[in-house]
Amino acid sequence: VYVIESEWNDETPAKRLELTCNTSDEALPVYWKKGTELKGTGKTLIAEVKEFPDAGNYTCLTASTHEIISYDFFLITKIDSNGQMIRSILKSFKEPNRTFLKCEAKNYSGIFICSWMTENESPNVKFTIRSLKGSQGDITCSSPVAHTDNSVTEYTEYTAQCQIESYCPFAEEHQPIEMFLEVIDEVEYENYTSSFFIRDILKPDPPQCQYVATNGTVTWTYPRTWSTPKSYFPLTFRVQVERTKKHEGQVYDTDEQSMQIPTAGPEDKISVQARDRYYNSSWSEWSSLCR
Repeated sequence: VYVIESEWNDETPAKRLELTCNTSDEALPVYWKKGTELKGTGKTLIAEVKEFPDAGNYTCLTASTHEIISYDFFLITKIDSNGQMIRSILKSFKEPNRTFLKCEAKNYSGIFICSWMTENESPNVKFTIRSLKGSQGDITCSSPVAHTDNSVTEYTEYTAQCQIESYCPFAEEHQPIEMFLEVIDEVEYENYTSSFFIRDILKPDPPQCQYVATNGTVTWTYPRTWSTPKSYFPLTFRVQVERTKKHEGQVYDTDEQSMQIPTAGPEDKISVQARDRYYNSSWSEWSSLCR
C-alpha cells in the first residue's frame, strides 16, 4: 500500500509510477488490471496517479491462468502548493480550539479516551490509532467505536480507549504522549496527531452531591472514577446556584466538600463541578442537580 501526495490543482501533472510484477519467472506472460479495467501487459507498468479514480488496486495476473501474482494499492493525500496536507474527512471540535483529535482522561490511571468526528456521508471510512515511537511507555488502544448523536445527526463521533502500559500515576511526566490517527476514506488518506501530557487532558467526572434543606447545606463526594488517595490527588470545586426567581446565577469556589447556602429557595437549582486542585486542566461537567 502506497500513499501518493497529489497537489490539488489543475496545473500540476500526474505522478508517473513504475509498477513491477513480483514474479521471478522473466518469461511468464502477465497482464495488469485495475478493478475490471485492463491496464497493460508485461512485467512493468507505468501508472499515472493524480485524481481519486487513478488510485486503488493495480493487480498483476498470469495471462494463462489469470492468477493474481502481486498488487500495488495506491491511496491519495491531497496537498496544497506549500506541501501541506489538505484535511477534509474529519470535522474539527470547536473546543479545544478547533482540534481534530481530542483526548481526555478521567484520572491519573494512564487510561484516556481519544475522539474524532466525521460527516455521515463517509460510511466506508476506516481508522487506525496508535502512539508514535518514543512516547512514554507502550500504549495500546481499543478498536474505534462509532457514536451517532441524535441531536447532531450530520456527524458521527468515534472513540477509542487507550492505556499506557506500566504507567505510574505518582511520577512526574517528562515526555509527552504522541497519538497518531490514520484515516482512509475509499482511496483518500489523511493523518492527524495529538501531543499531550496526561495532566493536560484531565477532565474529572462530576461530583455526586446532595442538599440538606434543614440547614441549607450542599455536600458532595469525589467522583468514583477519580484517582486515590485524594490527599495526593486533591480536587477543587465550584458550586453553582441558579436562582429561578431572579433569573441569575452565582458560582462559589471552594476546596471543601460542603457549603452552606441558607438563602436557597425551593426552586433554586444547585450543581457542583470539579477540577484538579494543583493543575489548571479542564473542569468536569456540572453534576446533576443536588436536589
